[in-house]
Amino acid sequence: MKKIYAKEIKVKIVGPFSRQVTFFVAEDKSIILLKDGEETSLGVEKITPQEILKIFKNSGPFLVAKKNGDLVDLTDVIAGDCELEFLGVDSPEGLEVYRHTTAHVMAYAVKNLFPQAKLTIGPVIEGGFYYDVDDLPLKEEDFAKIETEMKKLIAKRYVNERSEVSKLAALELFKDNPYKIEIIKGLSEDEEISCYQMGDFVDLCRGPHIPHIGMIKAFKLQKLTGAYWRGKSDNKMLTRVYGTSFPSSKELKKHLTRLEELKASDHNKLGRELGFFISNESVGQGLPLLTPKGSLLKRLLENWVEEEETKRGYEFTTTPYLAKSDLYKISGHWEHYKENMFVIETNSDVLALRPMTCPFHFSLYNAKKRSYRELPIRYAENSVLFRNESSGEMHGLIRVRQFTLADGHIICEPSQVAEEFKGCLELVNYYLETLGLDDYYFRLSKWDAENPDKYVNDPVAWDKTEKQMEDILADLSLKYVEAVGEAAFYGPKLDVQMKNVHGKEDTIMTVQIDFALPKKFAMKYSDRDDQDKQPVVIHRGSLGCYERTIALLLEKYSGKLPFWLAPQQIEILSISDQVHEYALEVLEKCRQHKIRAKANLKNESLGKKIREGQKQKIPCLLILGREEKEREVVSLRLLNGTEVKNLPLEKVISFFKKVEAEKSKELVLDDLHDWEGAAR
Repeated sequence: MKKIYAKEIKVKIVGPFSRQVTFFVAEDKSIILLKDGEETSLGVEKITPQEILKIFKNSGPFLVAKKNGDLVDLTDVIAGDCELEFLGVDSPEGLEVYRHTTAHVMAYAVKNLFPQAKLTIGPVIEGGFYYDVDDLPLKEEDFAKIETEMKKLIAKRYVNERSEVSKLAALELFKDNPYKIEIIKGLSEDEEISCYQMGDFVDLCRGPHIPHIGMIKAFKLQKLTGAYWRGKSDNKMLTRVYGTSFPSSKELKKHLTRLEELKASDHNKLGRELGFFISNESVGQGLPLLTPKGSLLKRLLENWVEEEETKRGYEFTTTPYLAKSDLYKISGHWEHYKENMFVIETNSDVLALRPMTCPFHFSLYNAKKRSYRELPIRYAENSVLFRNESSGEMHGLIRVRQFTLADGHIICEPSQVAEEFKGCLELVNYYLETLGLDDYYFRLSKWDAENPDKYVNDPVAWDKTEKQMEDILADLSLKYVEAVGEAAFYGPKLDVQMKNVHGKEDTIMTVQIDFALPKKFAMKYSDRDDQDKQPVVIHRGSLGCYERTIALLLEKYSGKLPFWLAPQQIEILSISDQVHEYALEVLEKCRQHKIRAKANLKNESLGKKIREGQKQKIPCLLILGREEKEREVVSLRLLNGTEVKNLPLEKVISFFKKVEAEKSKELVLDDLHDWEGAAR
């Protein structure tokens, strides 16, 4: 007679360890395995990924499982049919879980060493993890003792035990930690609240975690920063401890070596060493001062943008740096963006430094009656903007509180949106290609319908506009990723995302379709039937923030900027006092042809002058000695060590003017070697 079981559970294991497994739950709740047509009692009452691995004697390098697409602990109970995948540290998800457990071990060690410390959150980030802690008087010199404590804990191989508790029980469990209490109170009454325990350390956590902490093989604490609780500047400043971990010491060492190499290309280091910008505590955080050299680079980019965009039909404007709160109340910035603005109260008005230029451009548009014949109107402005960034986010020129944006707004008819959007994207691609910034991707940033308070609350308009943008991108065959919750408060946007040398990602350029602000500002144009219609606005930051672009260029080229962007393109080196006059003649001819040159007439050896020029990463050195003076030629040396001797100055100037006009990314001297008298 066929046996009757209380329940049948089918588990389909996918991935390299693929197979189909069937379990039965007997009436006494014991688990029966059906394998090769035979039934075997497992002597357990619960099916878990860990038990399945035991059945097949395959512990493998597995740390975590994915059940029906969701990451779970290996001890997670399987109560019904499912698809199961086992993951190791060699998978992105497995490595994240491995690092998240390392973050918990670090928190455990911190609590042992600093019992008064209050833990907040400790997420995984690209390349590692961090934990924000309050009441932690820590210096980087203390990292060694925390790492020693972590090693002691890891040696005990504590198991990560998960438990689910009620909201009331969670509030009691973490009653001494106001940060955990705030998190718990923000959860719904029926939401599952999970905790993890290793040894006598318990932390609020969604999980999952690796089975036991003895599996952690190599880790390193890296740096300290300050960070406001939940990223809000009116909250308390916490101590953020960064770290990373790897499955082997060899991989950790390789990672740390790579980080040291990347530090050499960090714009924050390079930009200061090469004299592009400085910071000053009395001026304030996030307010870098561009030196004449840095300012010249920024001006070169601005002039290029103005010239290029004027050719493409943009009209440049100049608008105020601040405005009354009335303007921002119309636009919605006061409602949705005020916490990021600098507000100034006077006896008669409440003013704010502008975070965006759009309300000003709309005011220009509304200054007179408009006809369809004028559209599209393309306003552009190299606009100085102000945003109250949190101190933990600011870094060099990448994220600052005052910056200049290559801003623009296209006001057009609905029928013109697709063509104008494509034109914006073409401009963005031109800038990226010309600058040589190639490590980027496109992101379609959408609104989050679950959090409508962050946006203009018009679901129909959001759906329509997002569909319109998707259709345009499909027509362009553009590849992109989607990001819910990253839209501007007034409309979806296509962002160009790029990382700095530390892996921190930022938006460098953006194109947005705005369905909301034209209505808020009562923008109109008369159509072909002399009826008032509402235009559509496309916001675009074509080159993006100039400061951020400069930072990325310094990192991309390790300070060795292309000739057309180098603030100093040529340094003229005199070998002796006898050629100083000739050096000044060469300098004057370079300046007459608008080549940015300087002369080094110091009484120093040629070798020292060359080393100094290379240290400053000047693209070209012109070396002048007695022979060059007598023949009225120059000898040329590039940053890469390439040399060409005895060249006519006019030919050299002509060559460099051609390089500048073509905006070449590299100097190639092939055109110089055929001249009579020239020798490599």
